[in-house]
Amino acid sequence: MQTSKLYSILDRFDKYEQNRLKKFLTSPYFNRNEALVQLFDLLVSHINEKSTDDLEKTGLWSKIYNGQSYDDVLFRKNCSDLLKLVEDFLAQQVFEENPINQATYLIEAVSKKKLDKLYKSSMRTARRLAEQQTYRTAKYYLSQYEVEKNYFEILGLEHDRTSKKNEEAILNNLDRFFIAEKLRFACSVLSQKILVSHEYNLLLMDEIALQIEKIGFEDVPPIAVYHQIYLTYVDGENTEHYFKLMETLEKCGDLFPRNEAEFIYQAALNYCVKKLNQGSRQFLEEYFNVFVILLEKELIMTDGELSPWHFRNIIVIALRLGNTDWTENFISKYKTFLPESMRENAVSFNTAQLYFSQKKFEKVVELLRTVEYEDITYNLNSKTMLLSTYYETDEIEPLYSLMDSFRTYLNRHKDFSAAKRKPYLNLIKFTKQLTRITPGDKKALEKLKQEVEEVKDISSLNWLREKIAELE
Repeated sequence: MQTSKLYSILDRFDKYEQNRLKKFLTSPYFNRNEALVQLFDLLVSHINEKSTDDLEKTGLWSKIYNGQSYDDVLFRKNCSDLLKLVEDFLAQQVFEENPINQATYLIEAVSKKKLDKLYKSSMRTARRLAEQQTYRTAKYYLSQYEVEKNYFEILGLEHDRTSKKNEEAILNNLDRFFIAEKLRFACSVLSQKILVSHEYNLLLMDEIALQIEKIGFEDVPPIAVYHQIYLTYVDGENTEHYFKLMETLEKCGDLFPRNEAEFIYQAALNYCVKKLNQGSRQFLEEYFNVFVILLEKELIMTDGELSPWHFRNIIVIALRLGNTDWTENFISKYKTFLPESMRENAVSFNTAQLYFSQKKFEKVVELLRTVEYEDITYNLNSKTMLLSTYYETDEIEPLYSLMDSFRTYLNRHKDFSAAKRKPYLNLIKFTKQLTRITPGDKKALEKLKQEVEEVKDISSLNWLREKIAELE
């Protein structure tokens, strides 16, 4: 039973959800089969006890049916019926989470049953709940459309052919929903095309863009935001689209739920990365600023945890901008949010990066000399940083020893492709050449400089360029 769909779904429920589901199952409106309640209790008990014992169908049957002969057809039907009730419960939960859904369907029911005594009160309730919605996504305008459409049906029952009805509100909300969703999914398509060359035929996008330019829609957050994201993809050379996006998000960024906000800010990060790859120093600071916003809004967290890779990327950017004090505070504040199993490695490595930036080389050596990280990326970056540190401190003997052991490490890991080994092997090669050049030897320096620029596929390339320049 542990491998069944029913068991695996129930295994995802917390105690609170289990209790609510039990109340749902015991309600005669939804279920009158007591055997399903007993089956639920047995499965949940096994889950909560974290039992490793096999849960046999025949054993469950005997507890439910008190020794009656096992009937596999009936048992399977019970499992299927219980699964259907669990699915109904999940749908009911989502329905109840948004009161506007209930109000909208109430208006529809009132209209169908022609309950004229409820016309005005149900409509007032629906409109009030619609306005009270926290978020202003495309769904907000869809719910407004549904409310107005159902009210239109009610107005039709009053048989007043001369008075103005609410067709304009219906159409305006429908247009807002359609345009916002069209833009959102167009942005999703364009972000995918950066990674995968799928072909898409996006209808009406030119017409929609013209209407937005004509009307504005600044008061419709999902259109205002997704239009700017769309423009960063189709007219990326014009950086004004990015800055208008950030300006718009400052005004209405909190009007989107977490999953949608993550997508929106990721689009901003993607644009910054694109500009950085084009050599724009300005967008390094923008990239950092977007990460700061993500931290402040906790959008970068997953279940209260900060990914070690986000942790490292933020520190790399901050240090490239020279924000050492900020980085020190960041490590102190956010290290406890790292997954416990990876925390020690992440903190030691990134603290070493901070010390290197501060030129506290003795502390870098102290942290990294005896550490052998399990993660190969940490290991490679750690050895690279230690190599640079030994060079900076003129520790030639430890430097040569590290270069030999580093080369051996790279060659020993056959699962590490030759293409990925090459930048590190090149760093070792050119650093060794650098140690053999006398300061002021212009001919040797020029030759090395030319070689480095021709190869370029070198780890810590900017650091190597700086060291060559210092000897010129």
